[in-house]
Amino acid sequence: MTVPAGPRKSRRLRKPRKALRAPEATRSNALHAGAWWLWALGLATAASRTTNPLLLGLLVGVAGYVVAARRTDAPWARSYGAFVKLGLMVLVIRLLFSVFLGSPIPGTHTLFTLPELPLPDWAKGVRIGGRVTLEQLVFAFYDGAKLATLLICVGAANALANPARLLKSLPGALYEAGVAVVVAMTFAPNMVADVARLRRARRLRGRPTGGVRAVLQIGLPVLEGALERSVAVAASMDARGYGRTAEVPPAVRHTTNALTLGGLLGVCAGTYGLLAAEGATYGLPLMGAGLAAALAGLRLGGRRQVRTRYRPDRWGVRAWLVAGSGAAVAALMIWAGAYDAGALHPGVVPLTAPQLPLWPAASVLLGLLPAFVAPAPRTATPSGQTPSRETPSREHPSRETKETAK
Repeated sequence: MTVPAGPRKSRRLRKPRKALRAPEATRSNALHAGAWWLWALGLATAASRTTNPLLLGLLVGVAGYVVAARRTDAPWARSYGAFVKLGLMVLVIRLLFSVFLGSPIPGTHTLFTLPELPLPDWAKGVRIGGRVTLEQLVFAFYDGAKLATLLICVGAANALANPARLLKSLPGALYEAGVAVVVAMTFAPNMVADVARLRRARRLRGRPTGGVRAVLQIGLPVLEGALERSVAVAASMDARGYGRTAEVPPAVRHTTNALTLGGLLGVCAGTYGLLAAEGATYGLPLMGAGLAAALAGLRLGGRRQVRTRYRPDRWGVRAWLVAGSGAAVAALMIWAGAYDAGALHPGVVPLTAPQLPLWPAASVLLGLLPAFVAPAPRTATPSGQTPSRETPSREHPSRETKETAK
C-alpha cells in the first residue's frame, strides 16, 4: 500500500513564517541620530500648534511609547524621566504664577480670593494676589501643558539619539561647536551615574548618604573623576591630530561666514513663523531659503577640516521613515490648524470642555511608526549574552527539525 504523495509534498513545501518586525540594532544598521531629532522636532512642532490637552497628552503618550520601545541602556537614555519631571515642574510653576501674579484672562467663576498687595502707579497692569478664577487657571494649565510637551519631545530625542554618533554626522564646519555641545550633553548623565555609584558604595560601607557632610565627601571624588576623564579625552584628541585645519583663501572664509550666519538667522525667523499662528505664510519660504544658505555655508566651511570619518552612519530607508513620520505629524497639525483652529484651541471664555478631534488625533498616531520600523535594541539574557531571534526554541522545535528526526 502506497502513501499518497499529496500530504507529504505539502509538508515539505511548508516553511516556518518569520514575523514582520524590525531587526536588532547593530553597528551597521543603527538608525541615524539625526532621524530621531527630526522625528522629535516634528512632534514638538505639532505640540506648539495646539493647546488642546487631549492632543498634548496623546503626543506625550506617543513619545513615551517610542522611547520605551527603542531606548537602550546607555547613560543618555535615562534622561527621559528627568525631562518628564522638568515638564511637570514647569506646569506647576505656570499654575502658581497664574495664582499669585494674576492673569489678563477675564472670568466669572471665582474660586477664591487672595490678599492683594498694593503697588505704585508706575506698576499698573501688574497684580500680586487678588481674585482667582477658574478660567485663568484653565488657561494657565493649557499654556503650561504645551510647554511641558515641548520639553518632553526634546527629552525623547535625547534619550534615543546617541550623542557620539550625532557628533560624527555633523558637517565639518560645525565639528568644534558640536564637540562642546556633545560634551555638555554627556557630562550631566555621567556625573549622575558617578554620584549614584558613590552613594551605593557608601551605603554598603555603612556610611550616611544624606546631609551636607555626605554631599561634600561625595562631591570631591565626582569632580576628580570628571577632571580625569576630561584630561584623558583631551590627550586622545591631541594624539589623533584634532584641531588641524587646511589653508582657505580669505574670500572663501568671509563668504562662508556670511552664508552661515545669514542662513541660520533665516532658519530662526522661519521657525518662529512656523511656531506662531500669524507667521505661517512666510515661515516656510523663509526657513527654506535660510536652510539653503546655511547648507551652502557649511559646505564651504567644511574645506577647512582635514579629518575623515570612520564608518560613517548611513541615512537609509528606516531613517527616512522615522524622520518622515515626525514631519508628517507636524505638517498635518499645521494643516488642521488652518482648517479648523477651534478644535486645536479649546475655548476658555466662555469655558468649554475640550474635545478630541478625529483627524488631528489620527495624524499624531503617525508618530508611532518609529516603534515598529526602527531597529530594536538588543536585550541581554541573564548570562549576559544576546539571544538570537533566528535560533529555534528547544521546547518548540521547528517542523524541519521534526522531519529530519523522522
